[in-house]
Amino acid sequence: MPTADAVTLPKPLRTQLENTVKCARDVAESAARAALVQLAVLDAKAPDYLSEPQRVLRRKLRAHARSISASSYQINSVETRHLVWEVAYEHWHRMLFARFLAENHLLLWEPGAPVTLAECDELVQDATTSLGAKSGWELAGKLAARMLPQVFKPHNPVYELTFAPEHQRALEKLLAGLPIDVFTASDSLGWVYQFWQAKRKDEVNASEVKIGADELPAVTQLFTEPYMVDFLLHNSLGAWWATRHPSQPCPVPMTYLRTVPATPPARHCEERSDAAIHDSNGLQAPAAGNFEGWPNSLKDFKLLDPCCGSGHFLVAAFLLLVPMRMASEGLSAMDAVDAVLQDNLHGLELDARCVEIAVFALALAAWRFPDENGNPLGVRADMPAPNIACCGLKVAASAEEWEALVPDSLLNSELLRQ
Repeated sequence: MPTADAVTLPKPLRTQLENTVKCARDVAESAARAALVQLAVLDAKAPDYLSEPQRVLRRKLRAHARSISASSYQINSVETRHLVWEVAYEHWHRMLFARFLAENHLLLWEPGAPVTLAECDELVQDATTSLGAKSGWELAGKLAARMLPQVFKPHNPVYELTFAPEHQRALEKLLAGLPIDVFTASDSLGWVYQFWQAKRKDEVNASEVKIGADELPAVTQLFTEPYMVDFLLHNSLGAWWATRHPSQPCPVPMTYLRTVPATPPARHCEERSDAAIHDSNGLQAPAAGNFEGWPNSLKDFKLLDPCCGSGHFLVAAFLLLVPMRMASEGLSAMDAVDAVLQDNLHGLELDARCVEIAVFALALAAWRFPDENGNPLGVRADMPAPNIACCGLKVAASAEEWEALVPDSLLNSELLRQ
C-alpha cells in the first residue's frame, strides 16, 4: 500500500533554513522600501520623472496601502510599513514556493508539463515564453503564482514592482543556497513563516507594547515540533485504529502509540512488525483509551484544528488518514486523498498568511502522495480544495461583537461570567 514518508528537517538544515529566511526578510524589506521610494509612493505628489505606467502603478500602490493600513490612512513611515511588509513577504514567498514546487516536480508550464528551474532560465531568454520575466527565478515565481491564485492574488499591485538588481540577486543567492532536502521535507513549510516572523516577534516582545492586530501574528506563531504532533496523533488516530480494527495491521507505523496491559480479549493494532502489541504481561491496549464517542468509520470522522497555523497538524493527519482510508475502505490513493480532504480535515486560523501556507502545505502533500505505482499523484484541477479558512474578529472588536457569536442560551452561563 502506498504511503508518503513524513521526512522531517534535521536540526542542521532547520538552522540553515532559519538563518536564510531571517536574512531574506531583511533583504526583501530593504528592496521593497527602495522600490517604493523610487516610485515616490510615500510622497504626497508624484514627481515629474515618472512615466505614465509608473504613475498608474504608484496610484494602485497608494490605494492598496490604504486598504491594508491598520488605522486611518496617512502617508508616513508608520502607516506605510504595512505596504513594505507585504511587498517583501509576497516577492520572497513567491520565489520560495516556486522552488518548493520545482523540487517536487510540480512547477507547471501547462497542465501535465512540469518545468525545472534550469528550464525556466532557458524559457526566459525567449520573449514569447518569458511572461515578461527578466530572470529564471522571476519566471518560476510567475508560474507558481499562476498555480496558486488563492495565495498570490493575481490583481495585487505589489507584484508589478521590480526590485533593484542587487536586491534581486541577493534573494536569488539566498534561495539557491538551500539544499534540495529542505524542499522535500514534510515540515519545511511549517517553519518558514515562524522564521519569517522571528525578528518581528523579538521586536514586539522587547517593546512591551499592548498586543494588537499588528503584533498578534508575530507573537502567536509557535510551530509544534514534529515528534509532539506524531505523539498526539498516534495516541488518538492510532488508538482509534487499534480498537476499531483489532485484527488488521495498522497501515502506517504508530511508533509513539502508548499501551497498557489489557485483559484478554484485547483489541490491538500492529506497529512496524507484524506482531500484535504485547509484552511479558500479555496483550496490550491503547493507553489513551478506546475513544467510544468517535465514529466507527473514518468517512464520518472530522478533525478540526481551530488554530491551525501553517497546517502542520493537518498535513501530519493527512499522511496518516489517507493510508488508513485506503486500508479500511479499499479506496485508491487518489480517491482516498480526495476523501480525506473533503471529509476529514478542517482548519481555522486568524492569520491570513498562515491560512495561505496551510492550504499550500496540504495541497503539496496531496500532489506528491504516491499512487499505486509509487509515482506522485500530481496536480489535479478536480482535487477538493482544503477546508481551511481565515476566521475571527480583530483584537479590537467590542464585547457586543463577541457576544453576538454566542447563542442566547449560553450568554448567561457560568463559563462566560468567568
